[in-house]
Amino acid sequence: MKRVFKYAILLSAISATVGCKKSLDLKNQSNYTFESYFTNDAALNQATIATYAPLLHVGMWAREYYFAFDLLGWDAKPDAPLQGDLLSISQMNFEPSEYYLSEQWKSLYRMIYRANVVVDRATAWTPANAQERTNQAQYIGEAKFLRAYAYWNLVNNWGRVPLHDSYKEMTENKFAKRADVAAIWAFIEKDLKDAEQALPLTYPAQWLGRATKGAAVALLGKSYLYQKKWAEAQAELTKLTTSPFNYTLATKYNDLFSETNQNNPETIFQVMNKPFEPGNRDDYFETAQERGVAGLGTHTARAQEYGFNDWANVFVTDAVVKSFTYNDPATGLPGYIDPRAKFTFYGNALNGGMTQYCQSCAGGPIPYPFATRGNRWLKYEYYDKVQSIGGTYSGINGQVIRYADVLLMLAEAYIQQGNTGATPLALINQVRSRSGATPYASLGNQASAFTILQRERRLELSGEQSRWFDLKRWGIAKETLNAERAAEGDTHQFQDKNVLLPIPQYEIDTNPNVASDVQNGWN
Repeated sequence: MKRVFKYAILLSAISATVGCKKSLDLKNQSNYTFESYFTNDAALNQATIATYAPLLHVGMWAREYYFAFDLLGWDAKPDAPLQGDLLSISQMNFEPSEYYLSEQWKSLYRMIYRANVVVDRATAWTPANAQERTNQAQYIGEAKFLRAYAYWNLVNNWGRVPLHDSYKEMTENKFAKRADVAAIWAFIEKDLKDAEQALPLTYPAQWLGRATKGAAVALLGKSYLYQKKWAEAQAELTKLTTSPFNYTLATKYNDLFSETNQNNPETIFQVMNKPFEPGNRDDYFETAQERGVAGLGTHTARAQEYGFNDWANVFVTDAVVKSFTYNDPATGLPGYIDPRAKFTFYGNALNGGMTQYCQSCAGGPIPYPFATRGNRWLKYEYYDKVQSIGGTYSGINGQVIRYADVLLMLAEAYIQQGNTGATPLALINQVRSRSGATPYASLGNQASAFTILQRERRLELSGEQSRWFDLKRWGIAKETLNAERAAEGDTHQFQDKNVLLPIPQYEIDTNPNVASDVQNGWN
């Protein structure tokens, strides 16, 4: 069962009215405080689970996270229904007041605040037995993993940001200055090293979705890679390929983007969504807000938002579609179509996309209407089972880090160190072979190997919010995105300032130390 987002931190006060003045000096025994509530295993477990909840808050994985980074990375481009703030993101003409990017900042700091509460209170707790001591270490490890994940997003998207390393510091230093990028990365590394030591390899079925030791290893290896610490990335990511870890590639590629991915051996960390159940159609953060239970949504709207027979807000870009056709690795001849195309998007026979849907419907398969719909996402959709999802209640979990990504990052670590031999070749071919793609006989020199690696990451991870981050860390975002946009008739251009997102206007308005440090009204 998916219980990760079931609980919220319980901080409430019960006031009592009493008749005599003397009673005002009495302590209300029913009043929960920061010090008195988080004093047992159950309360700390609730607090830990509540730290995961911002993953589905505004700006995050329930909706805007995939929109923002698919659009910015030119994996997706807008169709006519896309309007407002999301359209401004796609056109790269947003400002510091942009709502959804600002809300992502808030949600990430909300996660950091909750993680700091857990670390503070769990550290102060005195467990009663061996099991509680194990749980204590686990709760602290989960909180540090999530805190590191939040800062990973902040440092990659905003660069220098306020660094709150404890609950006490966060409550006392309300106008924190922006920390150096190096200090933020060092903090992320320390948190993930601690989490790696504290977290279990697996959980019982009812706690699937909680951060594991493997998740900490993967995010630490990824953090090293993003800092160009190639040897450290290689050493860390290699751990995931050997015992005690037993990650493997999913037999069927598209199982990774369906409701079967909860128990998939390729999944390392994912954002959990509650399966659809009759009567729970509105367990989605925006409709939950309308019902007065903001923050309690448990579904994602991606299937409806991206779905060609639903809201159809975005197309798959021509740049993505064209990347699946390249020279045959075996013969060198042009026109080879990568088989992952048919698992990634709906298209036509010429571009390799899936040409039918409703394969499991009662009436049988239906030809995909390419002439009127164009290229649309197949990942994270239900169209193999239904003609239309018809609501914002998708229960398909969001892949944050999966084993194929790890194998490609590990191959990159080797290539960046000048090793283009058998080891990185085998890692890349392992990912390719899962979908039946022709293996490479060799990677060639370092430049050739890196070109192959870049293409493999695009093919394997399209629509998974990877492209934006990859292009920026490789230092080729401006030239690549502007060329791809221009080729499709899009006149909006990546500017130098877009390497970082703008510091949110409300942060500028409320924190004078940040306001005085913002350059050119942007970052």
